[in-house]
Amino acid sequence: MVEELLIELAKGIGRFFLHPAVYITILFSVLIGYYRVKRERRQLRTRILWGWTEAKRLVVDGYLWAIILSVLSVGIGLVLPTSWLYIFSAWMILIVLLFMYQAGSAVYAIALSVATLYIINLYGWSFNLFSWELTGFNIINETIVPIAIVAGLLLIAEGALIQKHGANNASPRLVTTARGIEAMEYITKRLWLLPVLLVVPGEVISSYIPYWPQFPLGESMFSLILFPFVIGFRQKSRHTLPVHFFQRYGKKVWQLGIIVTILGAVGFVMPLISIIAIALGVIARLFISYMEYKKEMSGSFAVSPQSNGVMIAAVLSDSPAEKMGLLVGERIVKVNGQKVANEQELYEAIQINAAHCRLEILDFNGELRLRQHILFRHDHYRLGLILVR
Repeated sequence: MVEELLIELAKGIGRFFLHPAVYITILFSVLIGYYRVKRERRQLRTRILWGWTEAKRLVVDGYLWAIILSVLSVGIGLVLPTSWLYIFSAWMILIVLLFMYQAGSAVYAIALSVATLYIINLYGWSFNLFSWELTGFNIINETIVPIAIVAGLLLIAEGALIQKHGANNASPRLVTTARGIEAMEYITKRLWLLPVLLVVPGEVISSYIPYWPQFPLGESMFSLILFPFVIGFRQKSRHTLPVHFFQRYGKKVWQLGIIVTILGAVGFVMPLISIIAIALGVIARLFISYMEYKKEMSGSFAVSPQSNGVMIAAVLSDSPAEKMGLLVGERIVKVNGQKVANEQELYEAIQINAAHCRLEILDFNGELRLRQHILFRHDHYRLGLILVR
């Protein structure tokens, strides 16, 4: 039995690399980085982050959540029908191909796939694609509970990823305010790939453990597959600094995920509650996006010229500014003992002591802190700072 389980596990992992979503997501992560760098160079004459950053972080950012979801999925025994996974994959891939990352939350593709299977069953449709036949079944009574739980768990993972990594790749974009002043807004556009181990109906693993799986779909034999869940995200911030905005945004999403997960599990007693859980997830996720967008589009810009000091709009990676711990939204008020009010004064003050740079910074709370760095010949001549003028 152990040998069969290991062989099945190896096959399940192998199926992951046969899934087109894996390669499409990698390609489009590269494209996200390419277009970001192209825009940054056009507006700011330099790139903020390496062009491969989004592709490099595609799996790395979410690997821990992929492990957690795999353990929960297999441990609880959430059996998912393969026909639903096929349709979910189709919706997920379509969203990626259309660059619709505002609709990249997995809960949207989950709701669309549930609705698609319901309609196919309602009208008695059937489709033959290659060697695979798609027919409808009563998804509400048979499989909605594990699907709703997966939707909630993916929302929790999405919120945690936004909260932790949303601000890391926020790309500055130069805009002109209604008063003709230069300011910055920040755009985060990401794809995250979560390889999650799932239980599906199969012919290898028998249900020999009395309590596993909890949701067998009337089956007694099961298989394991490593399935690529893709989470897309796109949001801009301008009224709130990215470091604060994405913390707030992500927290709301994972809190919603907890509610959806609990309601989805309650559906074990009454399946209709699981339907309500998925619907709530879609509506609330849309509401969060809309309200956060409205907040950011109103009010003043968080990063704009200030009378007291020079505001930092971006920090280049592996630069003296990054090594000094300078952050977006902080203000440089003195350089080498000289007060500075604009970019020209800042770089003139640096030349007072070209080998040793001493900065006085006002942080987010208006508190003064000191940063200093020894400048070397190979260091960026602007310290690696992008400033608003």
